[in-house]
Amino acid sequence: MFALSIIKDTISILPANFGAPPEQALISEINKKYANKVLHNIGLCICVFDISEAGEGKVRYGDGCLWYKVIFRLVVFRPFASEVIFAKVKSSDEDGIRLTLGFLDDIYVPLAYLPQPSAFDPNERAHFWLPDSEATTAHELLESATADRMYIDQGEIVRARVEADEFYDDEPGPPKAAEGVVVKRESRRSPYTITCSIAEQGLGPVPWWKSAQPDGDAMEEG
Repeated sequence: MFALSIIKDTISILPANFGAPPEQALISEINKKYANKVLHNIGLCICVFDISEAGEGKVRYGDGCLWYKVIFRLVVFRPFASEVIFAKVKSSDEDGIRLTLGFLDDIYVPLAYLPQPSAFDPNERAHFWLPDSEATTAHELLESATADRMYIDQGEIVRARVEADEFYDDEPGPPKAAEGVVVKRESRRSPYTITCSIAEQGLGPVPWWKSAQPDGDAMEEG
């Protein structure tokens, strides 16, 4: 789930931080630049793990900053395919379920990866499934007794298997104009999304007696 990635970069130290130990100042500036950012095909950056190598600081003409060529290791989040994670249901709609880990909200369970047979209840804004049901259509499932439905409610902890992840690098670009009218830019995609499944046996909502633990523990790998 978490890994170390080696990064090379040139980092500047502002004059106001010249009095701080160089390593401390570098770690602070690297975290400002990378923490909670997505690096394409690497993952979501969490924080600096350590600094492997740093050159001598040099002043660049015009800004007065000390610039260091640095090699460091970053803690990044990127679960591998087939890894099982614990996440919380953030929301549901007709297309599937959105999960969150607290620090990452772009985790999705599409309809194809939900337990079958299942359907979306627009009144409850939640998906449900009927174990051992012979119903094959959403209409038939929605005619079932509410008491028989196994709902996946918002805020519930689920065990999910990672199927794939995708990185996007959508540049916003300048606004387009058509016949003198400014056209709104298309919404940007999240730079990093994860697709998960809860369809297999052993996956899905975690029983309350297993999820009743301090916040954060349930989000770790099982």
